[in-house]
Amino acid sequence: MTDDQLLRYSRHILLDDIGIEGQERLLAAHAVVIGAGGLGSPAALYLASAGVGHITLVDDDVVDLTNLQRQIAHTTERVGQAKVTSAAAAMAAINPEVKVTALKTRVDDQALDVLVRDATVVLDCCDNYTTRHAVNRACVRHGKPLVAGAAIRFDAQITVVDPRDAACPCYACIFAPQAQFEEVRCSTMGVFAPLVGIVGAMQAAEALKLVAGVGTSLAGRLLMLDGRTMEWSTMHVPRAPDCAVCVAR
Repeated sequence: MTDDQLLRYSRHILLDDIGIEGQERLLAAHAVVIGAGGLGSPAALYLASAGVGHITLVDDDVVDLTNLQRQIAHTTERVGQAKVTSAAAAMAAINPEVKVTALKTRVDDQALDVLVRDATVVLDCCDNYTTRHAVNRACVRHGKPLVAGAAIRFDAQITVVDPRDAACPCYACIFAPQAQFEEVRCSTMGVFAPLVGIVGAMQAAEALKLVAGVGTSLAGRLLMLDGRTMEWSTMHVPRAPDCAVCVAR
């Protein structure tokens, strides 16, 4: 590391669990963030500030005035810009050393196959159930850890899928891919602004832990937050023996 990097990341380096070796792992890592909205904004900003060397942002949407209530990577001046372009500018303002690849596209299985293959860790910050399962399949197929978060109204959840652990459940073990339900979105149901910040920051924390090799991840646990009472509940989830996605491991 350079002298400037030693200074910039000094508060990480001071932590015995991270130190210089852990920070170097962050600098060498490639994080793929699917979604640059409510969850992706704080997640991407924290990954950049922490020094993750290469961050790929994927989102096909543009910044809208209604996004600014919670999507903190964007500004009024950037309304109408692609969200990935806006978020990349915010990340560069915090840490210009980080390489950011901004992809304005909606991912499918083929695109995810390429993106996930080259990733160190993947963060699912999207708001689409079909996309979540596609991201999960790609991560299981390539053996890459996945940090999945979601938030709507006053309710939020976060978990980690780590295919490197044979006993770890995947996202499909927890939420059946064939489940039939009405897709709920912030545009119709609303969302408490700080809630996405809480979960997005936690997604960044879990991703950084996975890359640096710190502590115990949320693999096998689903954390759920009731934003009205600020009470967390934990569900311990085993791997489903009949999971069609896990069979591919």
